[in-house]
Amino acid sequence: MGNVKIKSALISVFDKTGLAPIIEHLRKAGVTIYSTGGTQSFIEEMGVEVERVEDLTSYPSILGGRVKTLHPKVFGGILNRRNLAEDQAQIAEYEIPSIDLVIVDLYPFEKTVLSGADHQAIIEKIDIGGISLIRAAAKNYEDVVIIPSQDQYDVLLSVFEKTGDVVTTLEERKNFAKAAFNVSSHYDGMIYKYFAKDDEQTAFKQSILNKEVLRYGENPHQKGYFHGNLDEIFEKLNGKELSYNNLLDVDAAVNLIYDFKDDAPTFAILKHNNACGVATRSTMKEAYQAALAADPVSAFGGILIANRNIDLATAEIINELFCEVIIASSYDAEAIELLKSKKNRIILVLKKYPEQQKQFRTILNGVLEQDKDTLTEAKENFTPVTEVKPTDAEVEDLIFANKLVKHTKSNTIVLAKGKQLLASGTGQTSRVDALRQAIHKAKSFNFDLNGAVMASDAFFPFPDCVEIAGNEGIKAVVQPGGSIKDELSVNYCNDNRIAMVFTGNRHFKH
Repeated sequence: MGNVKIKSALISVFDKTGLAPIIEHLRKAGVTIYSTGGTQSFIEEMGVEVERVEDLTSYPSILGGRVKTLHPKVFGGILNRRNLAEDQAQIAEYEIPSIDLVIVDLYPFEKTVLSGADHQAIIEKIDIGGISLIRAAAKNYEDVVIIPSQDQYDVLLSVFEKTGDVVTTLEERKNFAKAAFNVSSHYDGMIYKYFAKDDEQTAFKQSILNKEVLRYGENPHQKGYFHGNLDEIFEKLNGKELSYNNLLDVDAAVNLIYDFKDDAPTFAILKHNNACGVATRSTMKEAYQAALAADPVSAFGGILIANRNIDLATAEIINELFCEVIIASSYDAEAIELLKSKKNRIILVLKKYPEQQKQFRTILNGVLEQDKDTLTEAKENFTPVTEVKPTDAEVEDLIFANKLVKHTKSNTIVLAKGKQLLASGTGQTSRVDALRQAIHKAKSFNFDLNGAVMASDAFFPFPDCVEIAGNEGIKAVVQPGGSIKDELSVNYCNDNRIAMVFTGNRHFKH
């Protein structure tokens, strides 16, 4: 059960990519190869001799290919324990050849589901023989090598090249088995999710094959990992590796800018998951300058994101700021070269927006699950509730502010004017405190609140917030409505010529 030399192999794969170098190693070592169908033809075209599984089992592939390898002469050859005399006696009695290496992949079930194929096509991509071969070979890892996917091809080749022979150690075989059960459990999880959609799921099953070790977690004394594939979302052009906190901020930035993806040039600066500067302007340079003006202090070390291309003119003023991460869908070549001048600055190209529709959070001894908040109100979602109606310009600012409220920690108040964030009060235990924080911050950066608008993530149970806002010159308010005392706030607005609209939707962000 230590080092084992491969003398025989069963190879049956759906996708032949990357298989040839392994076949060549096996050929040179004189390994007996068993195979089926298209894989058999592929190996034979390489000029390598192949034993047909049909000849071994004395059964052809039947039921339209559904049954090919499911036979005692195949599974007996994989599962027999080489050091157990009883197993070896039965192997000899029934003339079952031992199989030392199994290379198999699974029908592309997940890819077929994502392609939008019909139900019957999806069902036919539920692998039976492949998954059984993986489990059998992995179970008997003390004697058998299992290669469950193309991801393990390079690992196997490195093992062969290390010794110059087709020999594996027990530890190597155990690692291959671990990878195999990762593949099989993920595969079964995806099938369950297909059959039990959304509310029908009675168990929490999430599976992501990729894992990245981070420098540390939220703090240096905590371990941190990322499970997923960042390369699907980003192309990294420069900088150090993203940290745990970087990833949290980047996620917040991408989710925020998604709500502005179809707008005029918009720039956002975030710190600790909250926006400290956001603005929409006619050029990206102007948008960045207005966003930075909202809070140039907090912008230091922040996360920068644009909803469009970053040109050289914008990059030149960005380059004056120390920031951790810059994100945009594209950059001018000259802009990239300038921004790369700071070697640790992380520069990301946003290739596509994430498509996840669920959110999870560990709590107590379990997990909370909810639908992602994908609701973004537009003008048609606003219900005027005051005698004074907001002007067209105020409506635009209310839409702008309401988008920001959705992405800011509760309790929150957002103040905006001219499609520029003036200030926000974030994460307060009192909505009044959130408003006072926002007012204080706006004034500290010399913003004139006269004519500004206010957005709240939840309703006002008392008229105190609209009274404080009105005293500062705020002229329009957007809030969900729904308090039993809504009338008190509405009446104050009517008495003081303030426009108020209800959305009917709350955007708490705990």
